[in-house]
Amino acid sequence: MIYSKSLIKTQKETPKDADSISSALLLRGGYIDRLTAGVYSMLPLGSKVLEKIANIIREEMNKIGGQEVLLPTMQPKELWEETGRWKTIDPPLFKFKDRHNKELALGATHEEVIVDIVRNRISSFKELPQMLYQIQTKFRNEMRSTGGLLRVREFLMKDAYSFHKNEDDLMKYYATMSEAYRKIFERVGVEIKIVEAHSGSIGGKKSQEFMLLSKTGEDKVYLCGACDWAANAELVSAKRGSADSGTDINDCPACGGEIKWLNAIEVGHIFILGDLYSKKMGALFTNTDGKQKPFIMGTYGIGIGRLMAAVVEANHDEYGIIWPENIAPFKVYLVELANGKGKEIYEKFSKEGIEVLYDDRDTSAGVKFSDADLLGIPYRIVVSEKTKGDVEIKKRGEKESSLISLDKAIDELRK
Repeated sequence: MIYSKSLIKTQKETPKDADSISSALLLRGGYIDRLTAGVYSMLPLGSKVLEKIANIIREEMNKIGGQEVLLPTMQPKELWEETGRWKTIDPPLFKFKDRHNKELALGATHEEVIVDIVRNRISSFKELPQMLYQIQTKFRNEMRSTGGLLRVREFLMKDAYSFHKNEDDLMKYYATMSEAYRKIFERVGVEIKIVEAHSGSIGGKKSQEFMLLSKTGEDKVYLCGACDWAANAELVSAKRGSADSGTDINDCPACGGEIKWLNAIEVGHIFILGDLYSKKMGALFTNTDGKQKPFIMGTYGIGIGRLMAAVVEANHDEYGIIWPENIAPFKVYLVELANGKGKEIYEKFSKEGIEVLYDDRDTSAGVKFSDADLLGIPYRIVVSEKTKGDVEIKKRGEKESSLISLDKAIDELRK
């Protein structure tokens, strides 16, 4: 991409409505644009990052037997009434009527829709297990939208649903999904903690959240220093029958060890549903004994925009974003100073399959370097009269640069 022909518009000052580090940097860098409270546009840079995160998720879901689908955003009231969630789900649904006075809702989640599909297509245990997933826009009627992409009303999400013949089969797959989530978060560049969680309006027997520990996080988690026990504050409070945050808990309920609480950002949530939805919706299959049984289910979610923001919360400095290479919008930020051969190098990089943003603007070196740091692209390469036939290369987040030949730079960047 050539900077002067792009839609990239950076800002020096932090927007007034930015209430988190990630929202400030993503807005300043021109990755996103705020349309209204809790609703953001993904600009070209943001769209590229989202696409890379989504593709990583697709790869890991496909490896464990996932089949990708795309389900409707508009959902009929009748389906939600089968499970009793039309009036009870929290946050409440965005509801409306069409021209025929039929009541519909914008999809906040898709358990009802996916169960309806499976109950009409699978009839025998021989066809199980099945896992279906999608990457699609969700709508949640949040009372308070905060933190930029961390709590929004419209967002891109990966939601997956698995169907099994019994609890043992579900538990094996639940562990497989948990490991796939670990790989996803490792690949996108965030270190997570898995904690016991409250299942909320999704319901089910058990759930776990994947948490990024962060001072700016709205969630609170409890970690034991002596064993692997970890839980979110909402679950702890629910188990104690208390509405408070539970911050006075000192002893681990599993081993008695000392625990501490920390702020965190939820980046993923997986649920053991059992027959919660299939039983209510009459979704049955013929089991090994010839009897009709409700499907045993699991559901698994990752908010992709939220994950993008969480990566920024975990990877930044005082100058801007530091993108992990796997999800950066480009690998190279190419800066041309006076009388450099930027266009020629840009074309060479492009032919080699190296993603590059070529800053060809007629502006100062300081402005270009500042934008390179703000945008967080992994490598900055400078060409000028002084570099002659070589290039100056610097990795984002490191202080020192080095002068190397163009061929060597290409070899290193192709790795």
